Amino acid sequence: MRSISEYLSAYQSGTNSESVISSLVDRIQADQTNAFITAFDGTSLVEQARTIDARRAAGERLGVLAGIPVAIKDNLCMRDTRTTAGSKILDNFVAPYDATVVRKLKEADAILVGKTNLDEFAMGSSNENSAYGAVKNPQDLGRVPGGSSGGSAAAVGANLCAVALGSDTGGSIRQPAAFSGIVGLKPTYGRVSRFGLIAFASSLDQIGPMTHTVEDAARVLDVIAGPCEHDMTSMDVPTADWISAVQQGVQGLRVGVPTEYFATAGLDPEIEAAVRSTIDALEAAGARIVEVSLPHTEYAVGTYYLIATAEASSNLARFDGVRYGHRAEATELAELYEKSRSEGFGPEVKRRIMLGTYVLSAGFYDAYYGKAQQVRTLIRQDFENAFASVDVIVGPTTPSPAFALGAKTSDPLQMYLEDIFTISCNLAGLPGISVPCGTTSEGLPIGFQIQGPAFREDLVFRVAGAVERL
Repeated sequence: MRSISEYLSAYQSGTNSESVISSLVDRIQADQTNAFITAFDGTSLVEQARTIDARRAAGERLGVLAGIPVAIKDNLCMRDTRTTAGSKILDNFVAPYDATVVRKLKEADAILVGKTNLDEFAMGSSNENSAYGAVKNPQDLGRVPGGSSGGSAAAVGANLCAVALGSDTGGSIRQPAAFSGIVGLKPTYGRVSRFGLIAFASSLDQIGPMTHTVEDAARVLDVIAGPCEHDMTSMDVPTADWISAVQQGVQGLRVGVPTEYFATAGLDPEIEAAVRSTIDALEAAGARIVEVSLPHTEYAVGTYYLIATAEASSNLARFDGVRYGHRAEATELAELYEKSRSEGFGPEVKRRIMLGTYVLSAGFYDAYYGKAQQVRTLIRQDFENAFASVDVIVGPTTPSPAFALGAKTSDPLQMYLEDIFTISCNLAGLPGISVPCGTTSEGLPIGFQIQGPAFREDLVFRVAGAVERL
């Protein structure tokens, strides 16, 4: 079993959750991808499944994810559970409360199987920045799974769970989904509460599901979406019948294809061919293909790495060795701060903190951070202009397929460019999804990205469902 539908069908046919979860525990223990930082106790998981079986047998009403194994990215707080954000500085931190999304999964009777590995504080595109070791691609153990939600992608791709939650600041759900051959959804900013998410860049971060099927992503979004009194950026906006939308097809939809996405230097020819073939298939299925322009796409990466690092510099200031997390031995307060942060943070996190602190400093704020916010507005306006004539925008998720472990660790700029197609979606606060659309000649997965107007996940799901069927 892989998808939620398959699990639920088996349970309805009499298969007990206990045997399913017991088998899953064995697979997690044999995992070779390093997907989990903390895999939960197998005995406890089996006991949870046994309880669900008893409730089902007694005719009790169960949650919509009853007995479904779900993994949680380890930057999401879970009460009384170690939560590290992939960093040594939080190695021994135990969260005192549940993130809103974790609480909702528990209320839906999901079985949470573990906390997944990630690039430290979600900063990375390969999951090689974790203090707990690199994650390996489930399709090829010599390659990266993508990042920062690489552990979640690997857990789903290796069939260690049906669903995993990730967070997406500049592509951290969609890019690893593309690399690992699964579905990854970044909802509209504000659609899902960020309460309990250890912040990287607060105006960009969004939580979403990573799944085997588009329908599964719709099911999970239905569970975790909605306003939250603890997160003032979460929005009380109407939801839609997203599961039905997956089956509606694309007849009559206007599908935008940005010229800039295919003029990008470094776009792998096999990815371009697979994406163009998928666009042709959508046209054959009844969609109207429209060429559009997103003229400020070329500035997206630079804009992102000014705004995101500035926000990271501010957010990570709280990790100082005083209140929680790693505390160094020191005799003076300034020494305590310096040693605790130097020992606790890894190289990529230090790099981004320094960059963010620089662009926020006196004399540089207007020239860098202020200017980046102005460009962000232009990028958002590009999408607004495009959506005046199309319903969705499609293209490749990544410029290249999954690369070898260690291939880009010495060149941060090349690593940053892996997110060139995904970053704009976060800057504009839009929903986006990556769906598999084929493989390279080496058998590596290729991702097809669909972006929609704000809070129009229904349109995104319609096209994603069609791509999956095609």
